[in-house]
Amino acid sequence: MASQRLQKLIATAGVCSRRHAEELLRQGRVRVNGAAARLGDSADPDRDTIAVDGRPLARPARPLLLLLNKPVGVLCSCSDPQGRPTVLDLLPPALQRGQGLHPVGRLDADSRGALLLTNQGTLTLQLTHPRYGHRKLYRVWITGDPSPRTLERWAAGVPLEGVTSQPVGVRVLQRSRRGTRLELVMEEGRNRQIRRTAALLGHPVLDLQRVGIGPLRLGSLAEGCWRALDRQEWQALATPPP
Repeated sequence: MASQRLQKLIATAGVCSRRHAEELLRQGRVRVNGAAARLGDSADPDRDTIAVDGRPLARPARPLLLLLNKPVGVLCSCSDPQGRPTVLDLLPPALQRGQGLHPVGRLDADSRGALLLTNQGTLTLQLTHPRYGHRKLYRVWITGDPSPRTLERWAAGVPLEGVTSQPVGVRVLQRSRRGTRLELVMEEGRNRQIRRTAALLGHPVLDLQRVGIGPLRLGSLAEGCWRALDRQEWQALATPPP
């Protein structure tokens, strides 16, 4: 890791705010490799020993980006006061604590499928910013057999609470006694948008699965399982689509 300003390293480690860290440096309470540090000094946490009030600074967690196949009934949060299972509960203990992992975006508890987790705040901002606009791919079972006109309305974007939705790619995959299975391609992700739209059109959702985020696909990843993304996949997500 390249050298960074000490106040940034101290704040990133969760010791205090960056402003407070500057005050600690002015007071001589920060040492690097045993020597007193001054405001404006930098250090490399991979090579240097940084201590605040004699306590070594925790090393930053290694950058992580995971793809998880979330099951139904699991919350997209890091904790729940009611004790319900969260996505972090699906990870091994070494990744649950001290790594700073959090979900990127959301899937409601009744939905399943692809979800990203990372400990990189910059990447989270990138992936949730409209400029990056990664399309998300869904497979959805709905009740009944929607008419061509209904599917056209869905594709055009159904207004929700007076705000027009963006156009949606809609394709029928299967029709059966159970209902109709659709493939949806979406760029926006408003709260429970698919479920609300389907209900307004008279065809409530029976099952909702997200199978892709941008260039990523779940593939053979089983429900409740996860995998770390490689460098190429990471770079593809961090690059705005054309």
